[in-house]
Amino acid sequence: MKASALKYAVLTTMVWLISLIIALLPFHAFLSVWLASQLGHYTLLRLWKEYLLLICSLGAIYLLITDSKIRAQTLPRRLVWLIIAYSLVQMIWGAVALKYHSVNLKALGYGLIVNLRFGAFFLISWTVAARTARLKDHWPKLVLWPALIVVLFGLLQIFVLPLNFLSHFGYSAQTIPAYETINHNNLYVRIASTLRGANPLGAYLLIPLTTLAVLIIRGQRNLSKLLFLAGSLGVLFFSYSRSAWLGALASALVILLTHKWSPRTKRLLISTATALVVLVLLGSFMLRHSLVFQNIVSHTQQDSAVATTSDQGHSSALKAGLRDIIDQPLGRGPGTAGPASIFNNHPPRIAENYFLQIGQETGWLGLGLFLLINAGVGYILWLRRQDTLAVILLASLVGISLVNLLSHAWSDDTLAYVWWGLAGIAIGTSLDQVASNKREA
Repeated sequence: MKASALKYAVLTTMVWLISLIIALLPFHAFLSVWLASQLGHYTLLRLWKEYLLLICSLGAIYLLITDSKIRAQTLPRRLVWLIIAYSLVQMIWGAVALKYHSVNLKALGYGLIVNLRFGAFFLISWTVAARTARLKDHWPKLVLWPALIVVLFGLLQIFVLPLNFLSHFGYSAQTIPAYETINHNNLYVRIASTLRGANPLGAYLLIPLTTLAVLIIRGQRNLSKLLFLAGSLGVLFFSYSRSAWLGALASALVILLTHKWSPRTKRLLISTATALVVLVLLGSFMLRHSLVFQNIVSHTQQDSAVATTSDQGHSSALKAGLRDIIDQPLGRGPGTAGPASIFNNHPPRIAENYFLQIGQETGWLGLGLFLLINAGVGYILWLRRQDTLAVILLASLVGISLVNLLSHAWSDDTLAYVWWGLAGIAIGTSLDQVASNKREA
């Protein structure tokens, strides 16, 4: 096979694999649990996308070696080298932690996968998008069709399906609970649709919500998109994910600020937003003694049998995480904090804040590199905010970052692969749009 034919075959295969990963990840939790209930090997099945990621990584390395255009559009970028430096810190810190028995092999492996896969998939998508526009041409379908299924199933969970419906597909305490509640009260059921929980569902919905909002604002107004948006908001509400609610508001604010409105429309929006804020504050004050309000907003109630409220748990976890990174500025290594630490031989450390988790694991150096990566990606998306996909990702990045201040959202498979894969596509296919105007991060 000629070199050009082989390169084309590799590129085409990677386009399909990237598309498959982005399209299937919203159903990853459901499919993994269901197939494991039939075949066993739950852990191996959960790693299917990492197997594909490894294949894509080999393909990306081949393309970098053989294609000068891809090298020119990726290797000189400081953002690329930031991700490489961050990955090296993760691996070196992990090796040291394993040597000194701060982490066992299972927790380390899981921690490295969770911490490195977003950067790897981002660079892979960037590499492929730099050579072909096929991913950029089809991103709306990759985002909206899977999201439509997630939303429709979520609506069925709200209005039609029994609480234990997912238990028929293998959901259990050993895999993923069939449903969640607030304060163990079945009157307040938190839906998860096909995601692995209510909070991951809320965080994921920020992507289709911002997509629909931007498309509608930019002129694609039709009944189907408006109904889709309304249904997505309904599912978001019944996830009862307060961090996702705040993230959605932050994303909406970014969309409004980045759109070119007429002066009259700007005044109307400011007046409407101010009125809504006043109404929310007044409503919160007037309803503060309502049991419904206490459960939905505070996730507790005055006569609850639950000893510790959700807010108290967040506060204590946050304080413990801050103490860790102050007392141990170098961190303890990947797998010693966050969801991976559950598999460690030492007590788990759950800060309920993804940024603190990185600080707990790799210290101030790892946290600084991670923040620079986020800032670099956000800066490039801001420069390209006239591009539809770029402004969607910019708005959702702000919202998701807020969610990560209150949870370990980037640890979720779906959110990490879908958002960072789309970001790689947006940046890889748009490099020449701003190269002549400004130097990029």
